[in-house]
Amino acid sequence: MQLRLDAADRLVEIVEERRSPVPAPEAARALFALASQPTGVARTLLDDVVSEDSRLTWVGSSVALADDRAGETTLEAATFVIVDLETTGLSARTSEICEIGAVRVRGLVPGATFQTLVRPRGALPAPVSALTGIRETDLRHAPAADLAVRRFLTFAGECVLVAHNARFDTAFLDREVRRMTGHRLAGPVLDTVPLARALLAGRAQRSSLAALSHFFGTSVEPCHRALPDAQATAEILVALIALAQERGASTVADLCRLAAPRDRRAHEKRALVFGAPSVPGVYLFRDRHDQVLYVGKARDLRARLRSYFRSERQRPAVEAALGVVDRIEWRPLGSELEAALEELRLIRTLRPPANARGARPDRYVYLARRDERLVVSSTPTELGPIKSRRRAELALRALAGAGPAELDGLVAGAPLPRLRAKLVALADDLRYEDAARLRDRIAVLERVIHELRALDRLRRTAVCLLAPSAHDEFATAFFVLGGRVACTRAIPRGPGAEIEAAAGLAEARCALADGAGLEPEVADELLVVGGFLRRPPPELTVVPLDVRRIAAACASHHLRAEVA
Repeated sequence: MQLRLDAADRLVEIVEERRSPVPAPEAARALFALASQPTGVARTLLDDVVSEDSRLTWVGSSVALADDRAGETTLEAATFVIVDLETTGLSARTSEICEIGAVRVRGLVPGATFQTLVRPRGALPAPVSALTGIRETDLRHAPAADLAVRRFLTFAGECVLVAHNARFDTAFLDREVRRMTGHRLAGPVLDTVPLARALLAGRAQRSSLAALSHFFGTSVEPCHRALPDAQATAEILVALIALAQERGASTVADLCRLAAPRDRRAHEKRALVFGAPSVPGVYLFRDRHDQVLYVGKARDLRARLRSYFRSERQRPAVEAALGVVDRIEWRPLGSELEAALEELRLIRTLRPPANARGARPDRYVYLARRDERLVVSSTPTELGPIKSRRRAELALRALAGAGPAELDGLVAGAPLPRLRAKLVALADDLRYEDAARLRDRIAVLERVIHELRALDRLRRTAVCLLAPSAHDEFATAFFVLGGRVACTRAIPRGPGAEIEAAAGLAEARCALADGAGLEPEVADELLVVGGFLRRPPPELTVVPLDVRRIAAACASHHLRAEVA
């Protein structure tokens, strides 16, 4: 289950990015998207968020990060308190605590213990009594929940709290602490379940308390009683800390990072994107050796980069890159179109591992005429490129027996009527396996024809796309001619626009001498442009290759799409 970032997480992020306390009105505006509010009103709105999260504190009328020194304590010097609860049910909303057990671990050695029965407000359910061995009569003279929890908190002090499946235990403790103080538990809480999963991946199939106790051979066996279960968890914790130290963990913060879910670990790297501008551009994930792991583009660099450190699941290759990213480089550009073309060129040049699904021109193939048939070839022709050799081969199997006229009209779909008629005939003859095989080949052929038709239209397109530049006094012109992005040129928005437009058009026409753009790299760029031609964003203007119209469009302050 994904951990969603709540208001406190977002507020911590805002303060961290500011690197100083944030005034209450500014924090309320960022967190709740509110217009300007008086300081008193803003503080009232934020007080619940700040007071209930140990990471935040008030400094006057500003929100600041609380001083957190516990995370920097070395594992040998840290004191842990392992707690286990027995309860009357599974929900903290409807059930109550009936026993608390705890063990203090200091210097990685289990020591003092704490144990108390707790008198619930309601009756003890029979299944709980049968499971734990606790009887109703045992609880008659036990302290009430508020007193028992106070005694436990006194025992725990400022130590690092540890529990097995900590969300369950802390939910019950939080409920009682809220009743007493109006706040929830402060300080770090370490969960041995995700910690064990991270450190024992591939070695232990289950992470239940009983399974881990058996795996590590603890001296105390869990038995659904609070103190023995806490003692077994303490021994498991010490064993897990030893494994964590082998991986380089030296502080409590290192241990908490190992135990954190993936989305929380990624969230902790959000400082890597602080300062990213809200403009189009490309970005590169780099590891600690400065190798590029992933290249992406964005219409809004700030929003896109921040989205990686939220809780949404990414595709596996990007997940892996996020796990080891050490630095994020961003390059602001003038427009989304410019960013898309730059991303394509960077992927082609750098071959980042997380972009394996991206452009791979070296694997593209073409269909070529040989005698009276078509074959798959790596030599550029007008029938391609096709990004999958397997798809090209299946399309050729569907074309087996096609005549010269059908092959000449392939892009127009000439073979399809005959093939569909053959499919119907096979079905009528009850040759269902042959019909299914032909149906699949026809589907692949239709897809290939659709792609070839789109490329053919783009290769006959002659337009100029005008987009904003990184410099306000210029516009960026992309001249599409001769089946390629023939020229990219910065054109001033004032005097001199016609001269630059004429120079760009002349350069694009010179590119016609190189022939049609059949190379894979050229086709990829053309397809990117085709996507923007189908759905132009508001800032993009599409005009014909006319010098005066290009200059006039450049003079417009807000470039927008228009019918040429």
